[in-house]
Formats: sequence, structure tokens, C-alpha cells
Amino acid sequence: MTKQKLLLGHSPDPDDAFMFYALARDLIDTGRWTFEHVLQDIQTLNERALRGELHITAISIHAYPYVADRYALTNCGSSMGDGYGPIVVAREPLSPADLVGRKIAVPGTMTTAFLALNLLLGKDQFKHEVVMFDQIFDHVAAGRADAGLVIHEGQLTYQDRGLHAVIDLGQWWQAETNGPLPLGGNTIRRDLGEADMREVAGILKRSIEYSLAHREEAVAYALDYARDMGTELADRFVGMYVNRWTIDYGDAGRAAVRELLRRGHQAGLVPDPGPIDFI
Repeated sequence: MTKQKLLLGHSPDPDDAFMFYALARDLIDTGRWTFEHVLQDIQTLNERALRGELHITAISIHAYPYVADRYALTNCGSSMGDGYGPIVVAREPLSPADLVGRKIAVPGTMTTAFLALNLLLGKDQFKHEVVMFDQIFDHVAAGRADAGLVIHEGQLTYQDRGLHAVIDLGQWWQAETNGPLPLGGNTIRRDLGEADMREVAGILKRSIEYSLAHREEAVAYALDYARDMGTELADRFVGMYVNRWTIDYGDAGRAAVRELLRRGHQAGLVPDPGPIDFI
């Protein structure tokens, strides 16, 4: 049987590597499908989704309204900030109110972190400069920005760089809504057709379940993508973003996605995504 190749986009981070360990190492049955992994930073994947270039791709939830005509969200594969999330850091202690009018280094204007920051401070209430996520610490430390919006493992390591947390956007969102902050999700291209979309989404879910059931070996694999994190820190980071929410959003997770995008649209920050379907 000739297998059909699907392009699978995800970021080169330990949580995504952990999630797709079984697919990368051919540890589960993928039926009539084969997966080519495309590893790029999330802002690049958001931009590629706008062009519909990948069959399956991780995206920021912020980006979903812009690609909803081409892609559906899969029920599995989410990254949820359950009382934690992207952090704004600065060289000296600041309050969130101090950020108004300041220049903030951000990892991309389509990241959910950027959307959440705009919801916190208000549209056009701060200046921003796009900086690669792994260069934001240096950018802030060098004084090229007043603060930085930190994603990925930087949420756990900013203190090692002598920086101060201004606000954790996941904590803020939970206080606002009593729910998790939906940061990223997997999407699948609609032109595959509903039956194939559901079949492929099932394979993705089995990959996540395999990693959670074989955590030690999956974390060891993810260490190759951990950017100098040790095993303990990598395991902690993976645990933050690959968990029960990742297997299935559940009603609370799906409601959180809708609420985030409803607020974003109401604030003039994103288009109306219309009804949001999950595969």
C-alpha cells in the first residue's frame, strides 16, 4: 500500500517534540498515512498557515481566526496555560500599569501571548518590536526594549538572567475568566475532507497518549530540543503543556478558546472566527 504523505508542522520545542515522539520514531500504526515533520518557530508556522502550506500545523490560537476558512482545530494537541503562561519580564521591578507606553520585545504579532498582552493593556497602549523568542532576554538585558514578552522555556528561566516578572498572563487570564489560557493548538486542513481529518486527528491523539504513557523515554527524546535544559527542567516544562488538556480540550478548554477569541474580536484585535469547530 502506498502511503499518503502529510506535512506536519510544529515548533522545535520539547513539548512539541514530546507530543510527536511516537510519530517521529514510528512507534504507532499510522495506517495509510506517513508524516513529514516540519520544524519551525510558531510565528513562521502561523504565517505558513495563512497560505495553507501544511496539512497539519501547530498555530497560535490568536492566528486561528485568520486561517479558519482553511483549517479546523483538532480536539487534541492544545497547549493550555492552566494558571500560568507567557510572562512579561523587565530589568527592574515594574507593575503592569508601568508597561503602558513602553517598548516591549515580543516573539511575534500573531502569538497568543501578544493577543493576551493587548487584552491586558489595551490596543495600541504600548510599543512593540518583534524579536526571535530566544533572543528576547538579551534584547531586554541590553536595554533595547523596556520589557520582554517571554514564551516557551523562558517562562521558567528568566530569573537566571537577573530579570523580574511584571505579570504572568496565564495567571491574569485565570483571574479574569476562571479558565485556562489557550495558547496554541493543532490544526488540520479542511480540504482533506471530514472523514480523513477525523482519522488523522485520531493518529495525533494516539501519539500524545503514547508519550504520556511512556513519559521517561519521550522526555529523553525531547531533550534534543530542550535548548540546554536539563532533564528535570525539561520534564517540568513538558508537564506544563502536555497533559490532560492536550489529549482533549474538554468543554472548559473549548469554552476558553471561544472566550479568548470573543474578547479579541470585541477589542478589535482579531476578526470574528465564526463558529469554531473541533475535529
